[in-house]
Amino acid sequence: MGSTRAISRIVLLALWTLPLMPLQWLFVRLGLAAARWLPVVYHRGLCRLIGFRVLRFGQPTDERPVLLVANHTSWLDIPVLSALSPLSFVAKHEVDSWPFFGTLARLQRTVFVERRAVRAAEGRDDLQRRLDAGDRLVLFPEGTSSDGNRVLPFKTAFFAVASNGVGGRALTVQPVSVAYVRLDGLPVGRRFRPLFAWYGGMALLPHLWQVLKLGRSEVEVEFHPPVTIAGFRDRKALAAHCHETIAHGLGRALSGRRPQA
Repeated sequence: MGSTRAISRIVLLALWTLPLMPLQWLFVRLGLAAARWLPVVYHRGLCRLIGFRVLRFGQPTDERPVLLVANHTSWLDIPVLSALSPLSFVAKHEVDSWPFFGTLARLQRTVFVERRAVRAAEGRDDLQRRLDAGDRLVLFPEGTSSDGNRVLPFKTAFFAVASNGVGGRALTVQPVSVAYVRLDGLPVGRRFRPLFAWYGGMALLPHLWQVLKLGRSEVEVEFHPPVTIAGFRDRKALAAHCHETIAHGLGRALSGRRPQA
């Protein structure tokens, strides 16, 4: 049953994805506003096709620009968050060279950053330019993905952009918690949550196949109150606040204590 489900979903995903890719390429090339909204439509359809129900709690800020900081469990975080709001992501430079998935990332106007110090400044400049242009960007400050049961320590260096400000004012930063909570109506639990997680040395395609074999799943996304660095002594304190807020939201979702919608 699981393999048949996965094959059916692959066919439907191909029929949904391939016609929209050249359309999004054209929108991006022409600089049209539709380039921001088509990914939302696409990822909402993608989530339905892979059996994901995304539940949103809290409200995405209307401030522009904004840096959304979230915990990172899997590549699944990308369609889940993208289904809720027009946004782009900050990703490691290696993603740009991935077959097919790198193309999808470029079509969503991903900002690629280099981990090596010699090229890191270039990535920071690209990030600053996008924020100066008023974009909504998602950053995963853990710097890697986890097993979905906890939030790894945040890398304070990722919050340097919050110190710079945009247009003479402090940059809005909004913490976001993402939790994979139910499978076929039952709580996932610590043992089975790694079914959704892609971390360590896991290969991408086998994990994708595993996810496509699963039944109906629920993901809870909580948007926490936005902040700016003006309310903290430095970026380290800002990072600590975001980590604590996101970890609290994740823990609440995994324990079944839903936030107010």
